[in-house]
Amino acid sequence: MYEEGFIEVTGGKVWYQKFDDNGKGTPLLVLHGGPGSSCFSLQGLKELSIDRPVILYDQLGCGRSDRPINNHLWEIERFVEEVGQVREALHLEKVHILGHSWGTTLAAAYALTRPVGIESIIFSSPCLSAPMWEQDQRRNLKKLPLDVQETIIRCEENGTMDSKEFEAAIEVFGKHFVNRLEKNPEWLEQRPREYRNAEIYNIMWGPSEFTVLGNLKEFDCTQQLKELNCPTLYTCGRYDEATPESTEYFSRLTPNSKFHVFEKSAHMAYIEEPAEYLSVMGDFLRTIDQNK
Repeated sequence: MYEEGFIEVTGGKVWYQKFDDNGKGTPLLVLHGGPGSSCFSLQGLKELSIDRPVILYDQLGCGRSDRPINNHLWEIERFVEEVGQVREALHLEKVHILGHSWGTTLAAAYALTRPVGIESIIFSSPCLSAPMWEQDQRRNLKKLPLDVQETIIRCEENGTMDSKEFEAAIEVFGKHFVNRLEKNPEWLEQRPREYRNAEIYNIMWGPSEFTVLGNLKEFDCTQQLKELNCPTLYTCGRYDEATPESTEYFSRLTPNSKFHVFEKSAHMAYIEEPAEYLSVMGDFLRTIDQNK
């Protein structure tokens, strides 16, 4: 069974889709990355609906959701509120949450408000400390060819992050640390360009991956991870922006957590190693359901 529609949240309406093959497991709510991206690239997670309903949605301002002109909406507190509103509208009394990248920031911030009914959290390529993420990208930058490093540093210093040379340098960075596939799946190439909202990214993160200038600059929940009282799974790619070292560190801080590295992936293991990704996620979720 498939359904889609819109949910009223603070600031507008968000578009969602629900995949349900009548599996008896607890529903899975997916929080996409960004901020300012969409759930389009996460479509493959619908395969998990053999065991449970799977819900994906485009956060406000992104993808097929409303795009209100109001910069005050682009703050983590409102996105946290939005997660609760989506849960309430879809009657997700009990839920597993899978966040990817910025979606893990959102998942952690939401879980730390202590809502009832979260049965587990999957932190896929996590960003749980903006300062640590920034440091990791600075280290990653040093693994690139010298001319690429110099271009990125120079463009940041000159404020020319909208230039063609910066864009080309970032593409090299992406091939190392975001998506290492030589060729993307055809369906992924069909993603409409307008599904991204760069304005949200700039307000919350900033114009560059390497220096956080937005309102997430101080975000760091590492000292609160010990408060998470549900089973958690931390995953990342071997070559991920969300480095294995930082991801394992987060896992060590979290009680009742597991850690997994996708050995052939960077930041998009769900695209780079889809079968392995689905297997790891499915096994973890089934184990939680069986142990209830």
